[in-house]
Amino acid sequence: MGVMDRLVLSDAAWERMSPLIIGRPDQKGSTGRDNRMFVEGVLWIVRTGSPWRDLPEVFGDWNSVFRRFSRWSLKGVWQRIFEAMSDDPDFEYLIVDSTIVRAHQHAAGANVWPAPSSSGLQS
Repeated sequence: MGVMDRLVLSDAAWERMSPLIIGRPDQKGSTGRDNRMFVEGVLWIVRTGSPWRDLPEVFGDWNSVFRRFSRWSLKGVWQRIFEAMSDDPDFEYLIVDSTIVRAHQHAAGANVWPAPSSSGLQS
């Protein structure tokens, strides 16, 4: 089973989402290359938690996808999509909070050796 077998956007979900994006053929300015596949790539990153560099090539060059993701973030596109899709139970995995996100094992803090004493002098 390859990446293409695991795409998540249904035609109905894409129809709800597509009017909210930038770079559509009906807009002035540059047109995004395969907007649907780009959104699928971002959803792949969200689902897997992988770093951008691990994005499969079928979604495009990882750096180009990341830069486009950042541009959409700055322009509020993801916020519009989230607001439009938040009632869709198929997208519940996009709602992330601290109760389900694990910290990296090194995020707990570092031990400082030797620990300083209250007087500031080491014993």
